[in-house]
Amino acid sequence: MSSFNLNDLNLFVHAVEGGSFTAAGRRLGVPKSTVSKRVAELEAKLGARLIQRTSRSFSLTDLGRDFFEHAQASVIEAEMAESIVRSRLGEPNGTVRITASVPASQFMLAEHLPDLAVRYPKLKVFLHVTDRLVDIVQEGFDIAVRSHQLPLADSSLVQRKLAEHEFLLVAAPSYVDRHGAPQRPEDLVAHAAVMPSLTEAAWRLFSATGDETLVKPAPVMAADEPFVLLRAAAAGMGITILPTSVCREAIEQGRIIRILPEWTAGNITTTALLPHRRGQLPSVRAVVDFISERLGQP
Repeated sequence: MSSFNLNDLNLFVHAVEGGSFTAAGRRLGVPKSTVSKRVAELEAKLGARLIQRTSRSFSLTDLGRDFFEHAQASVIEAEMAESIVRSRLGEPNGTVRITASVPASQFMLAEHLPDLAVRYPKLKVFLHVTDRLVDIVQEGFDIAVRSHQLPLADSSLVQRKLAEHEFLLVAAPSYVDRHGAPQRPEDLVAHAAVMPSLTEAAWRLFSATGDETLVKPAPVMAADEPFVLLRAAAAGMGITILPTSVCREAIEQGRIIRILPEWTAGNITTTALLPHRRGQLPSVRAVVDFISERLGQP
């Protein structure tokens, strides 16, 4: 029979996932000294050092790395067992940690998270907003929301498609009043363009009937951040391309209008990535189902 309890494993796993005793204590709401002491007691019971720590570094030993993989699985299984019981008794609960890029957070998640809290009041959501490619397993996240134009690389993570958004050509009504609206893709060469990439010089456009063409508008500005592109287009600087997730509200408000509505500039897919075991937790499944439901709407 094991000589240590699940709480010891939980503290150890959170320390490793957070990269420090301080991070683990902050996440679990306990003093850093408690985490450090309990992990030291765990090492003493095992008779082995699991973590090499100095004032400047924190890293797993080879034995600690093997122990962590099994300890993490045990903690997740325990959480899953508790969640299954709670889900049978009532609504999802606990904490779900999400990481998403700045655009995905601004234009897709921010609008819907308050409604998620209303639907599941016992559920706590932690959203980490960063454009950095987060290692969700090592950093202890349950869900990563990522938008991509190319297929994601194969990995041990579970992938679930949430939505697909077309890139639309848009401009401000004031720009169209001054310069007119292009009637054909080739007319774009005579129009000012706000380019969505610092290196992009052309747009590949696709029609509903299957036609494809490459056009080179006249760039007056370039930015690789969609909020900047939206503001520039709404200010009348020129025509740009934006996914519907970004420009839908501005179109509804009349701040921008579609240009060449029978043409698009491709599409972008939004996918949820989940660690295999944590993705089975009822609380995590409830959040992914909710996001998919909302983003899948027109």
